[in-house]
Amino acid sequence: MKSKHSTALPRKGRATADVLADLHTYGADDPDYKHGRLWSLVYYLDEDYADFQAQAYQAFSSANGLNPTAFKSLKQFETEIIAGVSEMLHGTPEVCGVVTSGGTESCLLAVKTYRDMARARGVKQPEMVLPVTAHVAWFKASEYFDVKVHLLPLDENLRADVRKLPGLINRNTVMILGSAPEYPHGTIDPIEAFGAIAVKRGVPLHVDACVGGFILPFMEMNGRTLPLWDYRVPGVTSISADIHKYGFASKGASTITYRNLDYLKHQMFVQQDWPGGVFASPALLGTRPGGAYAAAWAAMQHFGQSGYRDLAKRTMKAFDTMKKGIEAIPDLYVMGSPSGPLLAYGSCNPDVNIYAVGDQMDAKGWKVNRLQNPDGLHAMITAGHLEVVNDYLRDLREAVATVKAHPELAQSGSAATYGLMSHLPLRGMVRQKVLDMFAQMYRAGGQDMDLHASATPATGWVGRAQALAEKAAHWYVERAQRRATLR
Repeated sequence: MKSKHSTALPRKGRATADVLADLHTYGADDPDYKHGRLWSLVYYLDEDYADFQAQAYQAFSSANGLNPTAFKSLKQFETEIIAGVSEMLHGTPEVCGVVTSGGTESCLLAVKTYRDMARARGVKQPEMVLPVTAHVAWFKASEYFDVKVHLLPLDENLRADVRKLPGLINRNTVMILGSAPEYPHGTIDPIEAFGAIAVKRGVPLHVDACVGGFILPFMEMNGRTLPLWDYRVPGVTSISADIHKYGFASKGASTITYRNLDYLKHQMFVQQDWPGGVFASPALLGTRPGGAYAAAWAAMQHFGQSGYRDLAKRTMKAFDTMKKGIEAIPDLYVMGSPSGPLLAYGSCNPDVNIYAVGDQMDAKGWKVNRLQNPDGLHAMITAGHLEVVNDYLRDLREAVATVKAHPELAQSGSAATYGLMSHLPLRGMVRQKVLDMFAQMYRAGGQDMDLHASATPATGWVGRAQALAEKAAHWYVERAQRRATLR
């Protein structure tokens, strides 16, 4: 919701009560995450816990982690957070790392680190191997740091096909990536097999546990059988794990840890000739907000192992209920072999368009993410969803029945547009159209766009393709305005 005060700096300051009242109106159109209707982005427990986190954040909201010798409190928070994460991930006493602003920064830092390590040994054209299910942050890192990507395909069970990994490694390979779990399907990549190859070929192996880092260890403590994926695996040289996901810290807190300091040194930046003095920084950010450190430390201290085990227990109860409920619907199937806490599902009936099912779920008030290759719907499950998972499954059964009775729904609404976008062969054209429209959201003044404007006239096959791509881009940006889809 737009405020009448949103377009410019007011000429005269306003009363704090007035500002706060106006501030709350901005959330009127945000997703209803407090009642479990959102299945990504937010990790919410209740208002008491939210207040606790706000108090912890506020206590150090003016502190700056830029200089660890100034705010020693923040460095102590960081030291204790990293020690706790290292223990959680079965690290040795040598495991070290830093707190970052989020999973994307952690992923970017890993690529920067391994690129620079390779440069030190003379690699001129750095490359890395990513499973096709790697989070998009890794592709952003590739673009930012000029590291070429080789994609590891999936096998018939939607798992990274480790048999093809050796053939993708060469003398320019600076790192291999595995995920625990990967975002699209919730499957833990075969990290042990990756590690054996990494050791044999002398290539660093990073595990992206941004999603799983603060729940998989506690699932295992609760008796859940999981494949090895952390520092117990020889060859794993670094791990990223977000505290602001299943660690339930305020937004702005992730970690990247390395097996030892020899790796971490390559992450750091030093400028010795700056007129402002010798400058050193351990991560991407200069100013590092103290509130995020304090809130993350407070979350870990509040829950401890017992609290996180309880959260994991509730989360997996909701996950198991969701998975079994979907498997009980004859027209749907669960994709791959998800370990939790997230999963994806698709349609096994050609008369049931899964995107049309998603539209029906949206109409019932659920915020459901879409997948492609293969087409599907996605859910990132938290402890809070335990109270609503049966309602979700009831609505899902109704949605499938509606789409099955009305197959024409696949040709209307976002089902038609998303189906078009996910299958349109001219991917570069779709990318350019999405980029053009997405950029418009950031024009001076942040003005809204007319998402229903006429597409490019369809003249010839190129014109028709452009019109289709523009239609797909309109749909994508409309969805992006309502919710972000990634971290």
